[in-house]
Amino acid sequence: MCRNIRPLANFEPPVTDDEVHAAALQYVRKISGTAKPSRANAEVFDRAVAEVAEASARLLAALVTTAPPKDREEEAAKARRRAALRYGS
Repeated sequence: MCRNIRPLANFEPPVTDDEVHAAALQYVRKISGTAKPSRANAEVFDRAVAEVAEASARLLAALVTTAPPKDREEEAAKARRRAALRYGS
């Protein structure tokens, strides 16, 4: 189960459909409380993922900012440094 959902807005290169879908899947897993739904709930689970991904893509397309785009590699390096401080590795 996910512990956090990563920000997707204002990155260079822009977010991909796969990244939006992965974030939607994390969100639906988190709120449903299950990483893999039962067969009885699979259809509604998959539909929720698709709907959340659609809403997320619309949101990301509509957001406006004056901030320069964040560099993915630089943000990943910052996250690694924070993790090293937090977990001592």
